[in-house]
Amino acid sequence: MVADWKRGLRRVLYPAYEARMVRRMPTDGLPRHIGVMLDGNRRWAKAVGADTAHGHRAGAANIEPMLGWCEEVGVQVVTLWLLSTDNLNRPAEELEPLLGIIGDAVDSLAAERRWRLHPVGALDLLPAVTAARLKAAEEATRDVDGMLVNIAVGYGGRREIADAVRSLLLEQAAQGKTLEELAETVDVEHIAEHLYTKGQPDPDLVIRTSGEQRLGGFLLWQSAQSEFYFCEAYWPDFRRVDFLRAVRAYAHRDRRYGS
Repeated sequence: MVADWKRGLRRVLYPAYEARMVRRMPTDGLPRHIGVMLDGNRRWAKAVGADTAHGHRAGAANIEPMLGWCEEVGVQVVTLWLLSTDNLNRPAEELEPLLGIIGDAVDSLAAERRWRLHPVGALDLLPAVTAARLKAAEEATRDVDGMLVNIAVGYGGRREIADAVRSLLLEQAAQGKTLEELAETVDVEHIAEHLYTKGQPDPDLVIRTSGEQRLGGFLLWQSAQSEFYFCEAYWPDFRRVDFLRAVRAYAHRDRRYGS
């Protein structure tokens, strides 16, 4: 009875609280690129007495609302980390349903035609069917004039950097450059031009849900100057008010690059 009363009170108070936060949200200093680590689906499922797949489906259902919140505050780029390279080692009975849920979620986002989808990650490590679905979503939204959404599946920061260096070496070799010539000229910008997110602004803000306070390999290169926000809520429970708090916290920070 007490729990029902508390839930009812929250339903009344939270909309008013959200509206107040929106009114007081700064109009400048907002992030252009937000990275989101969608963490906690399995723990959420366990907490509600459901199986892991149910947690992943609940997490997938929260992606589209979150992208809408990003649009509301003028975000230009969002990177969603849905599956790491380490996650590919999970048991087949968990991984196969998860890949299907991710594929369905990406198909649904593409069908909306609100956002330009761009898969980032080692697609060659994914099952051919999953890789094909991601590439099809990218192609289907290529001409959409909307927010760019990076879909990080089979993604690992170390793997991305290794792939970037490999791509750079192959490019220079094709131009007839020697290893000595490359060593004399290679710099940070050369490597950045070969990242999965090449041509995009680096993330201003990285959000991680579920209370974990670590990067875990997410956008290791790009997040060197990012601000971080760690939220206690599991991803399926991440609400608009949580998102607004993260953006407000970012806007109020004094960013000191390089220190």
